[in-house]
Amino acid sequence: MKPSLAKGTRDFTSLEVSRRKYIINILQNNFELFGFQPLETPSFENLSTLTGKYGEEGDRLIFKILNSSINEAKDDKKVLMQNDFQKALDKPFSSENLTDKALRYDLTVPFARFVAMNHGKLTFPYKRYQIQPVWRADRPQKGRFREFYQCDADVVGSESLWQEVDLVQLYLKSFAELKVSVTIHINNRKILSGLAEYAGITDKLIEFTVALDKLDKIGKDGVVKELLERNISQESIDKLDFLFTQSNNALENLLQLKEKFAGNETGLKGVEELEFVLTQSVNLGVDIQNLVFDITLARGLDYYTGAIFEVKADEAQMGSIGGGGRYDNLTEVFGVKNVPGIGISFGLDRIYLVMEELNLFPEDATSNVEYLFANFGGEETLEALKLIVRLREKGISAELYPESSKINKQFTYAEKKGIKNLVFLGEEEIKNKTVTYKNLEAGEQKTVSLEEFLG
Repeated sequence: MKPSLAKGTRDFTSLEVSRRKYIINILQNNFELFGFQPLETPSFENLSTLTGKYGEEGDRLIFKILNSSINEAKDDKKVLMQNDFQKALDKPFSSENLTDKALRYDLTVPFARFVAMNHGKLTFPYKRYQIQPVWRADRPQKGRFREFYQCDADVVGSESLWQEVDLVQLYLKSFAELKVSVTIHINNRKILSGLAEYAGITDKLIEFTVALDKLDKIGKDGVVKELLERNISQESIDKLDFLFTQSNNALENLLQLKEKFAGNETGLKGVEELEFVLTQSVNLGVDIQNLVFDITLARGLDYYTGAIFEVKADEAQMGSIGGGGRYDNLTEVFGVKNVPGIGISFGLDRIYLVMEELNLFPEDATSNVEYLFANFGGEETLEALKLIVRLREKGISAELYPESSKINKQFTYAEKKGIKNLVFLGEEEIKNKTVTYKNLEAGEQKTVSLEEFLG
């Protein structure tokens, strides 16, 4: 059978792994500079932990895991599983009799589960970062995979809006170091709730935000069509028409909202919170051009309660390369109340694609071997390995060509692998305590003393 990859997954070459490490190292360094501590959670969770947290569409994208043995089930379920096991393999299923675990959909819900389980041991505010893969049964396309990495930073145990301001700083500092020009789109879930109240569709808030979140993909006509399909009246849609004709002036848009939200406590609270984040970010030196108040930004996840963020690359068509928001009620579903939280995520895979498209990876982002020692056989091989050991003790990468082959073959190997220098330690060099090496990039060959070579 011809080998193939599972749809929506990828292999990564050494070059790709090195470049991904370059991105991760910058993010990890900034996470720790901002006071976040590392955390890792299991790749799969109990299905009940994940379902009901991402909305109707998100729940459909959760990868469920078929119970590996009927012995995992309780006695009264074993007969049912024996009868339905093969049927379940042949078509999609959702019966809890057949599956009670799932691959994690994101890192936020597992984090909330961790906080709920350990809240008595944690020091609040608790700041954690997490860099791990997640899985979604989505339709693969450019920048969207079924297995991908998220790089998250979250704070729980604080309602302070200064956390939002700090996360804006974290986004901008990280992307500046990656040399990716970005714009951060900001909205507030309370504003969306206020809009639903203004249009008289409070009972349709989730349907409204899910449809609105698709505006950049399906356009105004597509959003209107979906709202009508979700039984939202034309009258309500007409009241919301101003959403599609926003100006580029954030303060002007907020002023317009204040007028429409007269007497609307929730909506006005959202405007007030957003004004604070924008104003204080600018006071800290953020260019207002990097921040956009996007009133149509909804991010279709049910757990957001306040600020919501989405980051877009200015010079590449890639959708969002980061996003997040405030989720003050998330741990309540795990029985722990009054643990407010806010977090952001960096989309590693999309950031990689943007940097690749814009040729932003530096040459030293790849981890090439510094020295390849030519293999002449006999005593020279042992002496070469002794010198390789000394280089490695100094933290310098080196390897020996495994066979005593023709020198041209060893040259070709070094060039194809991107090794910087080819070292010749022959009988003459060993006798004179010297080392001859050729820089394959510059084409220069030198013979130096052993002491000079080892630095």
